[in-house]
Amino acid sequence: MVEQCVTSIPEDHEATCWGCGLRLVFSSYSPVYKCGWCGAVTQGNQTSRKPDSVCFSHWRRFRDGFFVIVLVLFVLFVICGGVWAVYPVVFSISIFCGIFHCTVTALLSIFTIASYCLASFKSAGAPPGIRWGSYPMVGKNDLENYTFCTYCSKPKPPRAHHCRSCKTCVVDMDHHCPFIGNCVGASNHQAFVIFLISVVTSCSYAAIMTIYASYCIWPPLEFPNVSSYGQMGSTKVLMEIITSVASSAFFLSARGIILVYLAFASLSVNAGIAVLLCQQLSLIYEGNTYLSHISSPTDIHGERGLRNLVRFFGCPYPLSRLLLGYTNTGKSQNNSGSKLL
Repeated sequence: MVEQCVTSIPEDHEATCWGCGLRLVFSSYSPVYKCGWCGAVTQGNQTSRKPDSVCFSHWRRFRDGFFVIVLVLFVLFVICGGVWAVYPVVFSISIFCGIFHCTVTALLSIFTIASYCLASFKSAGAPPGIRWGSYPMVGKNDLENYTFCTYCSKPKPPRAHHCRSCKTCVVDMDHHCPFIGNCVGASNHQAFVIFLISVVTSCSYAAIMTIYASYCIWPPLEFPNVSSYGQMGSTKVLMEIITSVASSAFFLSARGIILVYLAFASLSVNAGIAVLLCQQLSLIYEGNTYLSHISSPTDIHGERGLRNLVRFFGCPYPLSRLLLGYTNTGKSQNNSGSKLL
């Protein structure tokens, strides 16, 4: 005998919209639905989440503070140590070169510190206050594509994400950067990218000046077997040169050691920040953010093109018109060429 279990399935499914409070009726069950009045998107299994533990919050706060202190100390060391180690060599060339070096160093330092402070202390982009929860107050399409944040129990605009470190939702959130102790969002994204550009420029200038100063004050090299280099292989010649350079490094002064360290540190930081800058510019060109890219890499979130970079940096009207006119001309030529083919 075969037992048959019959489950009765209701024809209509009811749900309540969190945005306007209206009761919605569906012919079939759906885990995600959108209100036809206010436009809010509701997930069927959304419930308010518990706040993070005290240890977790303290750990994130300690992590951000540690990275901020490390970054600030490194920037101050590069500025102060670079000026102290390089200026004797530069002033020995001429007074004009010394004054020019000090002026460029001061401008780059001020620009880097100012952009860092803007990215760090400026709000990343809090969602605007909006009425929700009751039908008379919520108008037609007032909450279009809004979702409900289960962490802060408030409406979340499209392309906004909740940051558990900052404990708030951020509009157009790119990522949370522990080195600035702040999120990178709609309000401070421009300042963050300008800070990256200033760091790359400053580290490049610091690397060039420290390498040149190290070359000027490096102790003379001794090559005892220089007469037999013609009979030696390339590997042995290279090893002789490396040995001579390493032996002469023991006679470097404190100024020379700082110059060598600054050169390696500037090159290393410059390489890492340059990769991050290229990634940011690529995402801006595509009209995307980092979080949106990793959450849905195949989706197209906006129109890609140079106009996104022009709009992001707020270029003056003549320059933006020139750049956009150039890109439009290239597109029209490509379209005409494809039509001919």
